[in-house]
Amino acid sequence: MGWKAAQKLIHHWKILRGDNVMIIRGKDKGETGLIKRVVHSQNRVIVEGKNLVKKHIKQGQGHEGGIFSVEAPLHVSNVQVVDPATGKPCKVGIRYLEDGSKVRVSRGIGASGSIIPRPEILKIRTTPRPTVVGPKDTPMDLVWEKTYDAKSGKGMPDL
Repeated sequence: MGWKAAQKLIHHWKILRGDNVMIIRGKDKGETGLIKRVVHSQNRVIVEGKNLVKKHIKQGQGHEGGIFSVEAPLHVSNVQVVDPATGKPCKVGIRYLEDGSKVRVSRGIGASGSIIPRPEILKIRTTPRPTVVGPKDTPMDLVWEKTYDAKSGKGMPDL
């Protein structure tokens, strides 16, 4: 990717995996669905069951070949989050509540200003954390060992 393309990447995403969105451009215009995957490097999203294209897949070891319908990515500008109160597409804004927590709210023409909840699917990790200690993991007794004392200066290297 060149520097020109890198400038056009979205840095602060307001659309998240698991959001209910409406497609506003393309062959599936007006249909709603859940976001299955977000491709940050291309500013694209994959909506579950929408924007289906035929794909020829070669037979390989462990899977059958043939022509399959798969979901193609849509540009993020072609989808909008659905307002939970009105059911219409809206823009997403950020607001802080009195307790200091940050929430997403619907905004735009005809938007209710209601809070858009964070999808529950985001709490489930796509890659599970390792549960067993590997050969390159540092033992916990070495991690918690105190190696520097600020008052006496013990543990500082001699330069």
